[in-house]
Amino acid sequence: MSQGLRERKKQQTRQVIADTARRLFSQRGFDGVTVAQVAREADVSEATVFNYFPSKEDLFYSGLEAFQDQLLSAIREREPGESVLAAFARFVLMPRGMLSTKDPDAVERFAATTRLIEESPALLAREQQIFNGYTAALAELIAEETRAKSGDIEPWVVANALMGVHRALVRYARREILAGTRNPRLLRQVRAEGKRALAALEHGLGDYAVRR
Repeated sequence: MSQGLRERKKQQTRQVIADTARRLFSQRGFDGVTVAQVAREADVSEATVFNYFPSKEDLFYSGLEAFQDQLLSAIREREPGESVLAAFARFVLMPRGMLSTKDPDAVERFAATTRLIEESPALLAREQQIFNGYTAALAELIAEETRAKSGDIEPWVVANALMGVHRALVRYARREILAGTRNPRLLRQVRAEGKRALAALEHGLGDYAVRR
């Protein structure tokens, strides 16, 4: 079997497992599904599932690795003269997921996924680990581009500030979704909150919340 064919078959198997898991999670809830059930429905062994996904939580979040690749590309490929903040702002304010679809069925699937996450401590904990990974990767890229010295905390501070905006917008959007807010109002509100948060970073915090 050629290397290309082997890789395609592996990708197909991974996709089948991920699609099966998402379907079962949507039907029964995250906590109501076991890895063994996913394996049985996908017609693979439980060991095969774990070969592709280290944990049940990773099954749920399959595909999120693409977000990190896209984020780093947006920073790495920004135009000459453009700051990291400007490139990040353009990326984070880009409609995606529930904010980009007009399909009513897709919107409700996103809403159901939101409820699943908010109701599962395990999913919320794994999500924070994923966000931490994004932050570390962004800090590493910033340190590389700025030729920061080993141990310099500035790239880490900048990456945490930027990813803090992303985390805050995720929390805000979920709260609004669970309250029944839908597009176009949802998109307008999320973008407005994002612009306010990014403006605070752009203008600096020296004069922010000065005690009177």
